[in-house]
Amino acid sequence: MKYEELIENMTPQIHQSLKLAIELGKWPSGQKLSVEQRDTCMRAVIAYDEKHLPQNQRTGYIDRTRKDGAQHGADPLEPEVLKIINTH
Repeated sequence: MKYEELIENMTPQIHQSLKLAIELGKWPSGQKLSVEQRDTCMRAVIAYDEKHLPQNQRTGYIDRTRKDGAQHGADPLEPEVLKIINTH
């Protein structure tokens, strides 16, 4: 089975279980996650979030909305304009 198929077939329960394992650093059995397992779980959670959840519910989402509804802060994914000024 391909990685994409695994993510597509992941249930919300498995997703929550992986998130909890990442948070606690161990499996439900109590066995500690290895660095590789933690990384793999994080990638799976992020991929699941991207495919199944709205943006504001995804892992790592930062709400940039002020109380008045305006946005604050720059979007880190938005390209920045670089201005080159010749002073000669």
